[in-house]
Amino acid sequence: MVLGLDSSKDRPRIVDLFAGPGGLDVGAAWLGISAEGIELDGNACATRSAAGLVTTPGDVRNFGPADFPDATILTGGPPCQTFTVAGTGTGRKALNDVIALMTRMADGDDAADSLSVLEDERTGLVLEPMRWVLEALRADTPYEAIVLEQVPQVLPIWAAFQEVLERYGYGVDYGILRTEEFGVPQTRRRAVLVARLDDEDVRLPKPTHQAFRRGVPRQSMANREPWVSMADALDRDLAFTVISNYGSGGDPRKRGQRQSDEPAATVTGKIMRNRLQLSNDDFSRFTHQEAGRLQTFPPDYPWAGSDVGQQIGNAIPPRLSVHVLAAALNLLIDVDALNRAVREPWEVSQNGGVSLATADPYGERVAVLS
Repeated sequence: MVLGLDSSKDRPRIVDLFAGPGGLDVGAAWLGISAEGIELDGNACATRSAAGLVTTPGDVRNFGPADFPDATILTGGPPCQTFTVAGTGTGRKALNDVIALMTRMADGDDAADSLSVLEDERTGLVLEPMRWVLEALRADTPYEAIVLEQVPQVLPIWAAFQEVLERYGYGVDYGILRTEEFGVPQTRRRAVLVARLDDEDVRLPKPTHQAFRRGVPRQSMANREPWVSMADALDRDLAFTVISNYGSGGDPRKRGQRQSDEPAATVTGKIMRNRLQLSNDDFSRFTHQEAGRLQTFPPDYPWAGSDVGQQIGNAIPPRLSVHVLAAALNLLIDVDALNRAVREPWEVSQNGGVSLATADPYGERVAVLS
């Protein structure tokens, strides 16, 4: 049975909140799903423009579902500065306040004035996806699927999201995903929520690759591929050691090190400051293209604007986006085809998309990337 995802009726459409330079939109393009991102930062908008991604520049708070009536999927990665361990911490301190505000929103109260209780207004941005969901529900145009991602510290908020979404008929799953377990050459942990309307059987994607553990041999095991190293992802001729401040708290004595035959540590906005000690005793740094590749952006992705390192660090890895979108939409992925898409030039891979969609005995759609 061919499901005909090429028809306008069946083809999903994404509205992506806090879209950044396009991590989720690139993954959507690889799946053949159209996406329109809302982004405030001018530098990220410059990159999106150079990449040909559909973008509405502006503040997410100034828009709503009525402005994107064709969207069937809501996605978003709200800013994490107040929640991350490396940030101010005001978001983590306000978790109870945020959850209480969400409960009021779900009960029909206008909680906008109550955002003043939050020390940093950026903390309240994590509630924007819920505002969009509730407005769509009250307009009788609910989203068919929802994908949200943030730093691990936001997991209690995703738990509160689950309670509200299940009240309105969504099946929901959420948890912490490790990016190297999905073929990203980087150890990065993200709190991810996936939801699908009128379907209780919703699950986060299953890992495809081995988890990275120092001292544990790199190997295939239990139907998982080996994790991907920096050397696998980059075209450098010499082995190298990355010397970074990640996890050091600013203490130079605690600088972390990763070898080129290991995955990178979490790629942050400061990645361009990392020093690479080459095997010939010279020193180097990552280029923008190399930093992007550690996030699984296409090798020639057209980074533009300024503060490119921050754009890269803020993004969700496109390869992870493919897996979470597939989980939300009940798609099966051809991993070999995904491997090819990650390596291909953006001009080629953005025109790939879903080439085959059939129903298997379990009623799932099977997506095979061309």
